[in-house]
Amino acid sequence: MDEDAKKTALRMIPYGMVVLTSKAKEGQEVGAATINWITQTSFSPPLVAVGVKADSTNHHHIRDTGVFAVNILGKDQLDLAFNFFKTHEREGDTIGGQQFEAGKETGCPLLLNSPAWWECRVVGEVAEGDHTMFVGEVVEAGVRSEDTAILMRDHNLNYGG
Repeated sequence: MDEDAKKTALRMIPYGMVVLTSKAKEGQEVGAATINWITQTSFSPPLVAVGVKADSTNHHHIRDTGVFAVNILGKDQLDLAFNFFKTHEREGDTIGGQQFEAGKETGCPLLLNSPAWWECRVVGEVAEGDHTMFVGEVVEAGVRSEDTAILMRDHNLNYGG
């Protein structure tokens, strides 16, 4: 296989960026990371699939608790996306300097400046390669403001290939 062609072709998939959040089974630890491998997979029940790096805090939490939350990023929130490219510790009701509230259904952080969010319970997973695909049923959702979601290609960013 032509590795350059494979990489270029796979990077043509249009990706958004979201902040995936999770919580520890016990204690106050939370996880938050910008991800882009996400898609809706069913209307009824509402299901989404997220690709989560196998050695990440979020992966560990999701495996332990069976829940996660997705925080949508608006088109002008590139700084927020970059903020969660790195690991942060919880400080009160903030993570990475961003205020959050605990989701009512999962307890996972919902970023207060995210235009929309949803909470999920894991209903399936595929563990292949360096990421696990968790399939989650949307059990709660909210919209704080209508905004256009951020897309990686609009900022000449790539992840994948």
